[in-house]
Amino acid sequence: MRVLLVEDEVRLAETVRQGLVDAGFNVEVVHTGPDGLWAATENTYDVIVLDIMLPGMSGYRVCERLRETGVWTPVLMLTAKDGEYDQADAFDLGADDYLTKPFSFVVLIARLRALVRRGAPVRPAVLEVGGLTLDPARRRVEIDGEETRLTPREFALLEFLMRRAGDAVSKTEILANVWDAHYEGPANVVEVYVGYLRRKIGREGRDTGASSAGPSNVSGRRPVIETVRGVGYRLVASD
Repeated sequence: MRVLLVEDEVRLAETVRQGLVDAGFNVEVVHTGPDGLWAATENTYDVIVLDIMLPGMSGYRVCERLRETGVWTPVLMLTAKDGEYDQADAFDLGADDYLTKPFSFVVLIARLRALVRRGAPVRPAVLEVGGLTLDPARRRVEIDGEETRLTPREFALLEFLMRRAGDAVSKTEILANVWDAHYEGPANVVEVYVGYLRRKIGREGRDTGASSAGPSNVSGRRPVIETVRGVGYRLVASD
């Protein structure tokens, strides 16, 4: 099994490399973000171990660039940061697993083997609602052919709404799928991000009654996020 280890702490990188070699892995080590991006796009690996805090380019950006270019090699983020938002950002950008320093080497080996068994995921299909398209692999959103820039959290929220296009989804469902099932932050965070998305996709949502929460026609040209009173939100395409 071939591993790319991207870690700027030279002594730690050598310790991890030797341990992986002893466990039967074939390991290549680089120490900067740009070198990691180049190696991962020019060569084939079974799994990538990617530190977040890297010189030249962060691990977040390296992972994002890999997914944008269609490289779906499994990525395990290795970092000293331990916040839930850091983990969520890593997953939003396409990471497959996350391990915090200091870590158990036994756990690292187990997680790498699990990622290798799972293999690289199939490139996701492009989602489309009216004139709005979202490409999960390239991390790209377009409205009528023009790219719209979104933050990782905005992107994750829009992807969830597009996968459920026409359905009313509750704030609880959104929090569980876009944030975390155990999220304990501000209660209005969903409303805040829906507002961000409404401004960026160019249409303010209509306020509808809960009785209209059934499937909607999503074949129109312009996307709109409706507020369904007593339920949550629904993404449709209106004329």
